[in-house]
Amino acid sequence: MADSAESGTCLTCGRPLPIRHGKGRPRRYCDARCRDTARRERERRDRQNRPGVKKSLTVGRRQEYIDDEGSALSAGDPVVARIGEAADRLAGELGSPGRPRDAVTAARDLAAAANAALQAAVDRARAAGHSWRDIGEALGTSRQAAFQRFGHPVDPRTGEPMDREVLPGAVERAVTILGWFNEGRWPDVIAELDENLRGRLDPGQLVAGWTRLAAMSGRLERAGEPLAFRAGDDTMVEVPLLFEAGDATGIVRFTSDGKVAGLGIRREST
Repeated sequence: MADSAESGTCLTCGRPLPIRHGKGRPRRYCDARCRDTARRERERRDRQNRPGVKKSLTVGRRQEYIDDEGSALSAGDPVVARIGEAADRLAGELGSPGRPRDAVTAARDLAAAANAALQAAVDRARAAGHSWRDIGEALGTSRQAAFQRFGHPVDPRTGEPMDREVLPGAVERAVTILGWFNEGRWPDVIAELDENLRGRLDPGQLVAGWTRLAAMSGRLERAGEPLAFRAGDDTMVEVPLLFEAGDATGIVRFTSDGKVAGLGIRREST
């Protein structure tokens, strides 16, 4: 190939590309993320164009943000009304410096309304034909995590929708238990386990596992945003654990009566 001194814009995001000198193929993407995004878009178009695909049942284009064109939330939708009312109340409370507690309550109500709106948006996206992978990408998470939070699983034993309510207080308890790992409070961890799990674990095993993780990833710096979801009759809580040189996920499984029946830490690949 001939020598070149050229620049351009990324075919995915449109940002300017760095000037390139010398021989080689012209650069088309600014980084690996944009290159992967372009690859996924090509794969999506390929699936759209396969013979036998009913175009009337296929989404015409992928949205940057998940929505359903033609069936968007209308002003008369209860979800929209709830958001508007909560936002107006919060704005009024924040404008009244003498009532900070009421502002906290209004902010809580707005957060709950936003969560309801997000669930409604995901349901509309699914009805429009978006995959859980699409939804996960828009939310910045995996398709499994998106489904666990927003899906409507069906119990294969009964054919009825599964109960999605998580055990009250499970998130707080899971974060506390995993925090005890970092503090070396092994007897406290063991005391939370149900009889079956307590018979299979002892403090020595917990210490050895945590020590191996510290040797590979360094000091635990902080915990991320927990994810709680139903897994059959149990509640699962996954807590991102961010170490100096790697990430892991702490996993705590609670039975319906609040016992810890599963406990583990999964080291994430880097």
